[in-house]
Amino acid sequence: MPVLDIYTIDGSKAGTVDVKEEIFGIKPNKAVMHEVLTAELAEVRQGSASTKTRAEVRGGGRKPFRQKGTGRARQGSTRAPHMVGGGVSHGPKPRDYVKKVNKKVRKLAIRSALSAKAQNGGIIVIDAFELEKPKTKTIIDFSKKLDMAGTKQLYILNDLYIENEYNAYLSIRNIEKSYVLMPNELSVYWLLKQDKIIMTKEALAQIEEVLA
Repeated sequence: MPVLDIYTIDGSKAGTVDVKEEIFGIKPNKAVMHEVLTAELAEVRQGSASTKTRAEVRGGGRKPFRQKGTGRARQGSTRAPHMVGGGVSHGPKPRDYVKKVNKKVRKLAIRSALSAKAQNGGIIVIDAFELEKPKTKTIIDFSKKLDMAGTKQLYILNDLYIENEYNAYLSIRNIEKSYVLMPNELSVYWLLKQDKIIMTKEALAQIEEVLA
């Protein structure tokens, strides 16, 4: 069974915690992670690009000049795609880029990403954020003591309605390249993008429950 170290907010080690092997100890499935990552990136695309066809462009109802005798190629409308001010041929139209991914596949991808991070020492468990008020310096000092300064960090908090965790959120959001997510917001994109994943014990328990 995989084991993760637990640290306190001052950077000292506070013990270890056993985690589920089926979540943090499997062989990462790269193909599934790629499939889900592609779907996640597609879901955030707006798909709002739109162009008008020759039928939608205003004007062009009259033949621009007579058929014969001008020496020019015959034209039927000034709104044809090859004319200036004309419609666009095969241009983009509003569409939905969402790609369907089964729940089991999505869970496997997140498990694979967590396992990859755990095996590379990229997951850190913190006992609790004991912050009576927001203080970014406390989080920065914590990062320095664990040699995370300058890295891209993802903090996973269990409940922002708890004062200590909300204060932690207010402190973390001021740090460059650092982001905060809830356990139910986990995605392959964020797990792969960030160098270090820092989660509370409560968030860890919630993740294991969600991915069970």
